[in-house]
Amino acid sequence: VAINKMDEKSVNYGQARFDEIVKETSSFVKKIGYNPEKINFVPISGWAGDNMLEKSPNLSWYKGLTLLEALDAITEPKRPTDKPLRVPLQDVYKIGGIGTVPVGRVETGVLKPNMVVVFAPGNLSTEVKSVEMHHVALPEATPGDNVGFNVKNLSVKDIRRGMVAGDSKNDPPRETESFTAQVIILNHPGQIHAGYAPVLDCHTAHIACKFSELLSKVDRRTGQSVEDSPKNVKNGDAAIVKLT
Repeated sequence: VAINKMDEKSVNYGQARFDEIVKETSSFVKKIGYNPEKINFVPISGWAGDNMLEKSPNLSWYKGLTLLEALDAITEPKRPTDKPLRVPLQDVYKIGGIGTVPVGRVETGVLKPNMVVVFAPGNLSTEVKSVEMHHVALPEATPGDNVGFNVKNLSVKDIRRGMVAGDSKNDPPRETESFTAQVIILNHPGQIHAGYAPVLDCHTAHIACKFSELLSKVDRRTGQSVEDSPKNVKNGDAAIVKLT
């Protein structure tokens, strides 16, 4: 966790404000299941460059890592190339001389030219003519790559932001009327009952849903059920919920 703007006049590189933010942030990350003791809290000033690449004399009280060292210490996660392809669309462009180009980040699987992809919802299928990243053609795109891919026989009116592309031959994405999710209530006034209707942001989709059924209340860290069919949930609770 990088704590920026340590050069701000009211802070003036002081340890007291840093400690206050660490305490506040620690309680938040603990709520969502992380151990604060295993997290690096790094004071920095992006504007003045303090503790970004090298130790800063302005932060002589801080004995931990610089931001660059903290980033280098992170273990890179294994990219899920073995899972079915999923590319949530961020946007769709019409490019003269090329055609329709959806843009998105590969979340799982591998996207390749000549692959037949399916866009859901809508179940539209088409062939991928080419895959590009930063104007360079790729033989394949893997998880984490932000790419544009040229598709045949579809216009910009057929596909849109929020849709998901997948491989037609390997568990393609499908539209669903309901799904089950684990939900953690971090900050909400009052209690939440069945019938609550929030707006859900899932990757690039932005859509109204409904908590149609509270299936169980669970322990945030272990996922074990602690109460079946609760009447309500409140701040700090985690629950398995059926959304429609």
